[in-house]
This record gives sequence, structure tokens and C-alpha cells, in this order.
Amino acid sequence: MNVIVSGASGLLGTALTRRLHERGDRIRRLIRHEPHGDSEIAWDPLAEDPAEDRRLGEEFSSCDAVVHLAGISIGDKRWNRERKRQIWDSRVLGTAQIARAAAASGKTGVLISASAIGYFGDSGDSVVDEGSPRGSGFLAELCEAWEAATGPARDAGWRVVNVRTSLVLTASGGALPKMLLPFKMGVGGIIGSGKQWWSWISLEDWVGAVMLALDLTSLSGPVVAAAPGVVRNSEFTRELAGALHRPAFMPLPGFAAKLVVGEMAEEALLTGQRTRPTRLMDTGFEFRYPQLKSALKAALG
Repeated sequence: MNVIVSGASGLLGTALTRRLHERGDRIRRLIRHEPHGDSEIAWDPLAEDPAEDRRLGEEFSSCDAVVHLAGISIGDKRWNRERKRQIWDSRVLGTAQIARAAAASGKTGVLISASAIGYFGDSGDSVVDEGSPRGSGFLAELCEAWEAATGPARDAGWRVVNVRTSLVLTASGGALPKMLLPFKMGVGGIIGSGKQWWSWISLEDWVGAVMLALDLTSLSGPVVAAAPGVVRNSEFTRELAGALHRPAFMPLPGFAAKLVVGEMAEEALLTGQRTRPTRLMDTGFEFRYPQLKSALKAALG
């Protein structure tokens, strides 16, 4: 396949492009600087210019698939009004431009666009999957708008898959390495009550899910990228401590988490989603790491 990838240099994009290369696919990267060679395409994710849509559409006319992963990090800075606007624009405006370019390409293909299980808000003890309604909160509203921004591509006949990603377990980057230091120092513990559900997926299974979405022509719409072995934060904490052979006796109270990271603590740490990857399971997708213990062991070497 000829595949165009945004966010190819990020954690998920690097792993995905490696797998694509291994099976012989041709990859071109969307980049935000001057391109060097035919393997790179310049783009401005915040552009709202019909001429830019047409230019990018010409690039899309020779591809079979677009995988759109780009967006600034949600968790690396404290949220305020400006940071939330940046998070929103990088996802919603960037996705809308990708979708308009796909529509302007004069052909059809498959668009795999990133999303997140934050769509469900705080699901409490209720099991949620692709058929569940949107929850409440900033992340839920963001994910709804993020997915809706793919509309122009879908309307033009592209097969669109919105991959609702959970916590991706890898020591190479993302959230897991940030969790390791307190545990390695022997001061790790539950966050808040520890009763909130934490959905997760191994990096290898995430890549496998995206590869399936690329290839399975019957798959479209939202797809939850989470392992079936969802656990509460207390169990996640216990398994992580066990994998590191460290104790886990130092809880982080909810008020302290809010003091440290502000509003983000309420939506990303103190609440959670009890997800079920129904669409993946219905396809017969085989998770290499369906349970947390083996996933952590693989991620931490």
C-alpha cells in the first residue's frame, strides 16, 4: 500500500511506520517543515485555506490510505484556557484539513484517524464500547469534535476508522515512563480512591489494531483500541509495582493530584473508562497481550 502518515515521528507513528516498512508498504510523511525528498509532504495542520486543501488533495490522489496521528500532547503541560485551545485546534482543525484534502483528492481510500477513549468521559462501573454515548467533560467534547472533523472524507466515499486509543503501554514514551520513577524510588501507590477503571493496550497490539483497520475493508467508524483486561487503578498499581519488584504503599490523594496537574487530574487520573473492545473482538482480532501482567512484563523488558 501507499500510505501517508501524519505524526510519523511520534511514539505511535514510529512503531506503526516500522511495521508498515517491514511488510513492504511505501510511506510518505506529513511534516511541518521544508520537505526533504519525495517521502515527505509539507503541511500546516492549522491552515483553513481551500488552496491548501487542493494542494494536499493532489498528494493524496496517489495514496491508498492516510493514517492521521498528529496532535500536541494532552498530558505534558498543565491545562489552562490557552493550552486547551491548542489541544483542541491541533486535533480538530488538523483532522478537518486532512478530511477536506481527502475529499479533494478525486479518489477514495481509507482514512485512519486517531481519537481516544476520553470520548466516554467517566464511565464509572458501566462497561462502554463503540455503541455507548459520549460522556461529559473537555476530553469527551474534544473526541466528539475530533471524530466529527473526519466527515468530509466520509461524505466523499472514504472508509473512515476513528481509533479510540487507551493508555498505550511502552517504556519508549507516553504515560508509562512518567509513572515509573516514584515506583522505582519505592514511593508509588494508588491515585485517588484507586477504584477508577484504567483501560490500556500494549504498543504491539495498538499497532496490530491499526494494521487491521487499514486492511479490513468492512471495518469503519469508531474502534476502541483497548485490551480486554481492563483493571482498576489499584490493580494497575499493584501489577506495576510487582513488575518492578517495588512496594506500592504511598497513595496520591485526589486533592494532591489536582494540586499537581490541575483540571487534567479529574479527567485523566481520578476517573476512568471500563471499556470493551467490541469491534476488534468481533473481527476475531487476537491480542498478544490481553492481560496486564504480561503486557507490563513485555513493556518493561
